Amino acid sequence: MKILEMDYSQIKAFVAQTGQPAYRADQIMGWIAKGRRPEEMGNLPKSLVSAMEERGFGGVRLELAQASRDGSEKYLFRCEDGNAVEGVLMEYRHGGSLCLSTQAGCRMGCAFCASGENGLVRNLTVDELVGQVHGVIGEKGPDALNHMVLMGCGEPFDNYDNVVRFLRLVTQEKGFHFSCRNISLSTCGLVDRIYAFIQERLPVVLCISLHAPNDEVRHRIMPISHRYSIDAVVEAARAYDAATGRRVIFEYALVEGINDSPVQARELARLTRGMRKHINLIPLNGNVGGLRAPSRERCQRFLEVLRECGASATIRRTLAEDIEGACGQLRRRVLQEEG
Repeated sequence: MKILEMDYSQIKAFVAQTGQPAYRADQIMGWIAKGRRPEEMGNLPKSLVSAMEERGFGGVRLELAQASRDGSEKYLFRCEDGNAVEGVLMEYRHGGSLCLSTQAGCRMGCAFCASGENGLVRNLTVDELVGQVHGVIGEKGPDALNHMVLMGCGEPFDNYDNVVRFLRLVTQEKGFHFSCRNISLSTCGLVDRIYAFIQERLPVVLCISLHAPNDEVRHRIMPISHRYSIDAVVEAARAYDAATGRRVIFEYALVEGINDSPVQARELARLTRGMRKHINLIPLNGNVGGLRAPSRERCQRFLEVLRECGASATIRRTLAEDIEGACGQLRRRVLQEEG
């Protein structure tokens, strides 16, 4: 097990095995929370640094950073085996929010998303998940982010065990110590995994990539809908709301001519009625599979209809459009350039 995969108790055990005093574990956790690698941990003895390096620190290498006019930054992370994944640091009123990836590629095959165009290569390991947070904090400083969203490349619940382990690591008191309230996890709606996650007692903000008001439309753009009906997905969301007391976010990418009519807005409001929820409308970012976003006026009308039906809804502020901010776009370009 690499250093970035260890929780506090395992770090303490590692320190004890090296013959160092117990307080060294707290020092290591403090340095990790600051985004530092072993050679940068200045108050540790060389023998302990060498032991960490011999054990393997883990993580990813921040290879490329692109700054947007709106203050966002897009990152390309390189794994030890050469695979590339991406993340985005977005600036909001509440602070910085890091969107990170959970897989190299994706096998969900959503028609509007670039992440799955080349299929799934593999799941990211726990240290690669932690390494994205660690790398950005090392680059930007510990105060650069106070929120994270698991909405980058990949389906988090398709990498269930590693993602759960990651969440436990980044929320433990020693180390990064993120609040579950400041973490969002986005899923296409793997119903059995949603019910399993309820039992993990990690009350993060659950975001459901719904993108349709019914199965007929969802079948056109989301292959996973053939496995789980939209009613089953919404019912699982209701169970999560009831178990955690957290409202569920329904993500809805507006695609011209497919899911953007006022009639569909009313149907969406009916489908999600009677639960704590917010509908996050997302005008399609970029051109994937020949699909494109509706006009601004049509997006606004969709929002108005939802609100007329009593639904809490907003149109998400578009960020990082000028730096390939949507899921998978930067990785896709890099893969194309590398042949």
